[in-house]
Amino acid sequence: MANLKKQFEAAAANSKNLSERPDNTTMLKIYALYKQATTGDNAEKKPGFTDMVGRAKWDAWNGLKGTSTDDAMQQYIDLIESLS
Repeated sequence: MANLKKQFEAAAANSKNLSERPDNTTMLKIYALYKQATTGDNAEKKPGFTDMVGRAKWDAWNGLKGTSTDDAMQQYIDLIESLS
């Protein structure tokens, strides 16, 4: 578990140094996996209709509901490594 957390923290640091910016779909996946890994299931209120970016982020994170923290961390690590 401690090793997974260290790998996750390293991947989070590496995500800021990617050679090129991922497309919006991938960025949403990165965001959602990070939130799921660090916060757990989405319990926030869905943003209003006019907040399209907020709604997209909320929807992406909410789509991971039920994913365990460890699974989200591992998926995040794998995604960041695939982009590096």
